[in-house]
Amino acid sequence: MELFQIGKKQVTFESDSCKGLGPIVRLIKKGLFPIIQIGIPILLIVMGTIDLGKAVISSDEKEIKGAQSKLIKRCIYAIVIFFMVTLVTILMSLVGVSKDDNVSEDQATSWSTCWDSIK
Repeated sequence: MELFQIGKKQVTFESDSCKGLGPIVRLIKKGLFPIIQIGIPILLIVMGTIDLGKAVISSDEKEIKGAQSKLIKRCIYAIVIFFMVTLVTILMSLVGVSKDDNVSEDQATSWSTCWDSIK
């Protein structure tokens, strides 16, 4: 019986801290961020590799140089996108900690509590 009460308390804690935004925060944290952080960089690198392969097959030196520069740019974009998600996560945790003078401490930490309660 006690096990069910613990589970119930965790659900209420999450919904209390997120104030009804739990599913949206979960979708962003567990669905959108991994797709952006992993999927988009892989897609960019694969597209650059395909372009370079096409240029090598065509045996045109000008196309090969253009495809190489595209691949390098796409790799840089992939690295930036990969670390952008980490930067956004850090900024979200900093926003949750900041506090105005006319905001109570519970309200100031509610966003970080909501973000951290989603597992």
